[in-house]
Amino acid sequence: MPKTFADKVIDFNRHLHYLGKLPEGFQVLNPYLDNPETMEVMQQFYHKYYNDSKQRRFIVGINPSRHGAGVTGVPFTDTKRLESACGFKMQSANTHEVSSVFMYEMIAEYGGAKNFYQDFYINSPFPLAIIRQTKTGKWINANYYDDSILFEMVKDFMILSLKKHISLGLDTSEVFVLGKKNAAFIQKLNKEAKLFEGLIILEHPRYIQQYKSKEKQLYIDKYILALNNPK
Repeated sequence: MPKTFADKVIDFNRHLHYLGKLPEGFQVLNPYLDNPETMEVMQQFYHKYYNDSKQRRFIVGINPSRHGAGVTGVPFTDTKRLESACGFKMQSANTHEVSSVFMYEMIAEYGGAKNFYQDFYINSPFPLAIIRQTKTGKWINANYYDDSILFEMVKDFMILSLKKHISLGLDTSEVFVLGKKNAAFIQKLNKEAKLFEGLIILEHPRYIQQYKSKEKQLYIDKYILALNNPK
């Protein structure tokens, strides 16, 4: 029996390990290894929304935050949205992540999680959470592009991850990239590996929530227009 889209994503996440080098002061968090419940709810999520062989369009983030997919295993989904919008309650964690707030308001406007996830697949070129240590010793979220040495160390892993995402059954004629700085790096990877025919760049949900919250509806409309625009 052929594997469904859900089976392929779950298999990808089950075997997800970063074994490469990192600069001093950086760490990678793997929620699938750190919390058994993450593996459980991730599988439930994909079986609910991706249990088919339908081709989907690809939305590319940066890398998971430790309060979003770094806990739930589902991109741009904190535990609050996992429960309220998707119907899965985590017992071991309770998280709030600003990007998740915007994403699920947009998803609601698109027509809800079922309609959205049958058309789109979201993930990141670096699909695990990255944290870095501050001068005071505190660990905070980091982006793969925050440090030039970090980017060079993870670049090959990112290209391989993007190729694996594409092999799940994704439309590569155009990809939606979240965040302008992220897009600049995705363009570099795309030039090297020839992954996508075109990029559509949208503002990152975190940027919208933090700096443009009064204009949030304009950005939701912009997303909906871009996502509904036929190729």
